Amino acid sequence: MDKPPTLQGYALDNLQFIRDAMSRAGRFTAIPGWGGVAMGISALGTAAVAARAEEPLKWTLWWLGDAVLASAIAMVAMSRKAQRLQLSLLAAPAKRFALAYIPPLLAGAVLTVVFVENGLTARLPGCWLLLYGVAITAGGTLSVRVVPFMGVLFMTLGAAAFAAPAGWGDAFMAAGFGGLHIIFGLIIARNYGG
Repeated sequence: MDKPPTLQGYALDNLQFIRDAMSRAGRFTAIPGWGGVAMGISALGTAAVAARAEEPLKWTLWWLGDAVLASAIAMVAMSRKAQRLQLSLLAAPAKRFALAYIPPLLAGAVLTVVFVENGLTARLPGCWLLLYGVAITAGGTLSVRVVPFMGVLFMTLGAAAFAAPAGWGDAFMAAGFGGLHIIFGLIIARNYGG
């Protein structure tokens, strides 16, 4: 015959349920402010160098290299911030953030191949800014309030880059991946703990 649950066992089960529910409902707060500043500085340097590229493939490779560098900076900075805040990057809020953030980036990777193969490399700034903005906006709805606003500004720059002459691409890239990352990185660092 089963023993009836004890009051202590019942309380521990309820406490575990509450902890699990709070974890699932929590926001992802390990967005790295100083990492965003570093990503922005990197993008400004890349914009200066890529603007001098004589071939579209070299231009694309400069920016793809910066994307790899920016991803590494973000991962290291995010990991350090999560450690400092004693947050797990495997917890429910981080997983939900990743599920919202990654699909638009994958769409951008697919469209990059399509644009390059069809000779539309000069229009990649609009594509990249727009889809990165979608990623930031989607993921940001699960993070601190300022992040989705940053995503909307990236989307706006992406739309403007499509509307502007193709030769302005590096200026839009510098404004978005450079300027917006630095500005919002500083805001996040100041208001949300680095």
